[in-house]
Amino acid sequence: MRNEALVGYLLHQRPYQEKRALYYLFSQQHGVIHGVGKKGAPLFMPLQLFATGKRDLKTFSQINIASQDTTQADSVQKDSVQKDSVQKDSVQKDSTSAVLEAVPYANISGQHQYAALYINEILWRLLPTEDPMPILWQHYQISLQQLKQPLSNSELRLCLRQFEQYLFTELGFTLTLTHDNVEDPIEYDCTYRFLPDVGLLPILVHNEESEHLASESGQTVFKGADIIEMARLGITEQTLSHWSKLHRHLIDHLLDYQPLQSRLLWQQQQRYQ
Repeated sequence: MRNEALVGYLLHQRPYQEKRALYYLFSQQHGVIHGVGKKGAPLFMPLQLFATGKRDLKTFSQINIASQDTTQADSVQKDSVQKDSVQKDSVQKDSTSAVLEAVPYANISGQHQYAALYINEILWRLLPTEDPMPILWQHYQISLQQLKQPLSNSELRLCLRQFEQYLFTELGFTLTLTHDNVEDPIEYDCTYRFLPDVGLLPILVHNEESEHLASESGQTVFKGADIIEMARLGITEQTLSHWSKLHRHLIDHLLDYQPLQSRLLWQQQQRYQ
């Protein structure tokens, strides 16, 4: 690409020389793109820039906060995503884009910052480079807008679980909760172990022992009754704890059990409150 106009969000950055940084950009046009540009690009704000380069590492120039016109066009696209009828719109270009300002967290504040950093981290660590994902890109925008609002702890966790589900879909992971690994229906009184590459594996254990099995063995174990409820209700406050356990196991598996820095920051923040 040569001076291609992109719209995207900064996921992660690293120092690169004295005045430049290595950026991981989640772009509307090409998915995650790596590039080098002038320091100071903000997180969680839509950016307009130009990208040049034939190799994996591009050169980013003219990095600006997206204009009001562009963000308004994005909000229309967000509505279509929520109605499951996403359409790819052309990116509007506006020479009057706002001057770049280093506002690290925009309007995302408090513990919501850690949630936004978590979403960013799982994206830049799990998504392949230069693989367009317009639907996920729109859901990312929707999640950021949610995180700018006052949310209860349950609402915050719901936001994260819902986004993770869209991410799993893009990565090709479909969570089947109606049948076990050999296609037998989930039984109400049975207990199951979740294995990411296998599915739900029935295990022989009494119900009164199942709640102790996970903590003692480090396994992700569910009661059949809970799985049936998850399949019936989806991600709701009633099923949130079960979905959180399931998603965390799958995220850790996809990351090869390497720690998430955003999760460690969150844990440290909770420890000192």
